[in-house]
This record gives sequence, structure tokens and C-alpha cells, in this order.
Amino acid sequence: MEGWDPNTKSTLTKIPLLTTKAGPRDGAAWTQRLKDEYKALITYTQMNKSNDNDWFRISAANPEGTRWTGKCWYVHNLLKYEFDLQFDIPVTYPSTAPELELPELDGKTHKMYRGGKICLTVHFKPLWAKNCPRFGIAHALCLGLAPWLAAEVPILVDSGMIKHKDDAASSAGS
Repeated sequence: MEGWDPNTKSTLTKIPLLTTKAGPRDGAAWTQRLKDEYKALITYTQMNKSNDNDWFRISAANPEGTRWTGKCWYVHNLLKYEFDLQFDIPVTYPSTAPELELPELDGKTHKMYRGGKICLTVHFKPLWAKNCPRFGIAHALCLGLAPWLAAEVPILVDSGMIKHKDDAASSAGS
């Protein structure tokens, strides 16, 4: 955790660690893992709201809990930029981290793979491997997506690759 800013460290230590090592193929153990995942996500969401740092909504898109969808947003220059968020739980989960996708940003930055999957290989994947199976979806959002948005959105806005919805609407109406 050295090299992290104090807010990230503080946030991370408050997200519950998971104890069940189970993936989508593990039946009842996977059901227990999903319960733990939801508890961690609820804790993380409540913590963000209480710190006036609410920045995502996410839920399982199927009953098995293997497909997740939602929204995430980042505020830059007092403007809110909102993106669709989606990912699948890999069959090798939790050994393999989910690949977080922001489809509408596909092709707009080099720090992204096909389909809008954000690049997390260098910094996040070794951290995930070291903390398997204790890390879960909430940890992926906190240590993967949040820093990616903070690094990439300002660059994408300043370079004109993405526009605020109000700017896009006014230029489309002109």
C-alpha cells in the first residue's frame, strides 16, 4: 500500500475483505461469495455517499451474478461525465479479476482494450493476484476503475475526445 494517497488507503481498509474463494461454477459457495460481494459493495457505496464521493451504481444483470451493469461518473471542471459500466465475472474468478468495460469510450484512449475494457494490467492485476481471494468487485472499482477515471477522463475531455452531454446536445442542435 506504499505509494497510495491517504484517502485511497483509508477507503480500502474500510471495504470488507472477502473470505469465500469461489467462482461462478462453484454452486453454493458462489452464492455465498455473491452475498459477500454485495456486502462489500453496499459498504463501499455507503462510505462513498457519506464522504460526498458517490460515483457509481452497479448491480448484477442476471440471477447468477455473472454479468454486471451500471453507471459510473467522474466530475471534471465542475461537469459530470457519465459512462455505462459493464463486466462479466470470469469463470476463473476470483483468481482472475473482472475486466471492467466502458463501451462508449472504446477507441478513445490507448489505455483501453477492445470493447472498451480499461487497461489494468500493470498496476492492478499484480495487486489483485497478491490479494486473491480477499479482493472482490468493490476492490476492483476502488483500486481499478476509480484511478483509471481520475487519470483518463481529464485527458479525454481536454483533448476533445469526449464532450459533456450539455455541450454535445447544444452542438447537435446547432
